[in-house]
Amino acid sequence: MVTFSRRTHRTRIDALAAEEPLELRVGGSALTVTMRTPGHDVELAHGFLLGEGVIGGLADVSVARFCEGTGPDGLNTYNVLDVTLADHVPPPDASVERNFYTTSSCGVCGKAALDAVKLKTRYSPADDAVRVDVDVLTGMPDALRAKQKVFASTGGLHAAGLFTASGEALVVREDVGRHNAVDKVLGWALLQDRVPLAGTVLMVSGRASFELVQKAAMAGVPVLAAVSAPSSLAVELAEEQGVTLVGFLRGDSMNVYAGVERITA
Repeated sequence: MVTFSRRTHRTRIDALAAEEPLELRVGGSALTVTMRTPGHDVELAHGFLLGEGVIGGLADVSVARFCEGTGPDGLNTYNVLDVTLADHVPPPDASVERNFYTTSSCGVCGKAALDAVKLKTRYSPADDAVRVDVDVLTGMPDALRAKQKVFASTGGLHAAGLFTASGEALVVREDVGRHNAVDKVLGWALLQDRVPLAGTVLMVSGRASFELVQKAAMAGVPVLAAVSAPSSLAVELAEEQGVTLVGFLRGDSMNVYAGVERITA
């Protein structure tokens, strides 16, 4: 890499965030391809299937394994993951299938049907009585950043973290795609048999999109906080699903767009 300034330039080695395709199969049939940062792929698969309503708990998956797929060097690329559902779980509806690959910036792109975008959660967070103190929330961005090890060296990854209402970080995951980072976090929770995620806060390093609110609701997360702005549809969905939505969480300030009754000063 060559770095230029006004009067000088120099050549140096730079660390870059990894991005590779992951083909997710269910029962041997291809479901979607997503561009992701390799690592925690089994969590990603479980989180994705949870967010799409295919599964609802740990008992719904029989096994997840990498399939054979070799690169130019003849080694397994670990870019194809097949999930076998438990006998009592029906296969994914055709509406879950993606007509195109899922980019690192868009998770719902390529849905086969428009009416398949909005899903109904099994774990509505609307009745969750959790309360989160303002001081606890304002400490979460720094706590999230402190655990972003790859971001510190590359500057090129999104992050998502699951926190308790008292501010304890349960898990943090990084990925080139914000939706993948959330899927990895929710997949971790599912593999730990912690779903539904009552009494928790999902913190994301970027903006709060419609899709991230939906993923939170599908896992029963009552509070979603973001360092950047929410979209209008994200706010509408948060109000509809009973999710507290916090945006522009920076320094000692924030905006609460939905569910303000859960925030205490």
